Amino acid sequence: MKEDRLSEAPIQPKKSVFREYAEAILIAVFLALFIRTFVVQAFKIPSGSMKPTLLVGDHILVNKFIYGVKIPFLDITLIPFKEPKRGDIVVFKFPEDPKKDFIKRVIAVAGDTVQIRDKKVYINGKPFEDPYGAYLDPHAIPGKIQPRDNLGPITVPPKSLFVMGDNRDYSYDSRFWGFVDLSAVKGKAFMIYWSWDKENSGIRWRRLAKLVH
Repeated sequence: MKEDRLSEAPIQPKKSVFREYAEAILIAVFLALFIRTFVVQAFKIPSGSMKPTLLVGDHILVNKFIYGVKIPFLDITLIPFKEPKRGDIVVFKFPEDPKKDFIKRVIAVAGDTVQIRDKKVYINGKPFEDPYGAYLDPHAIPGKIQPRDNLGPITVPPKSLFVMGDNRDYSYDSRFWGFVDLSAVKGKAFMIYWSWDKENSGIRWRRLAKLVH
């Protein structure tokens, strides 16, 4: 009776410990870069312009693919999903210095007409529902002096956003330097994963894992 011969895979030489560690590190670095570039990126809040929503020392996660998949370093959206809407908190390249990242809330989108009268924001002629805006300075500055409290009306250009910090009296935003191009938007903030209170040298436990609205 003829027997079939069983084949066996050739014995592979055992990898060195150094090579195994090197491969594991390279894979980990690749995955970290991929996630940071296309999926989620962490940022730290350095100023109080978004108080009380975001505090100095908050560390946040930003969803980078919610508005589409971009080609790295070119700011070209390869696969668009949707565009930012009013109320979204977005991270973007600062128009006056693209090397810096800013975070603000979207107040108006392309085609909207924005006007501010004595601190009150109007969008397309109607009062803007503004549950997150904080006004700490009771004085309204005339528009002839600066546009903080009186501005416009102005119309948001195509593919652009008008953004403001939630700490309205202490935020350097679209009222002063203009609009944000959609191509400069990096993503939408969605969670605080860590928060450190420098003044009191302690962790803000209640803010950990808090969703950003």
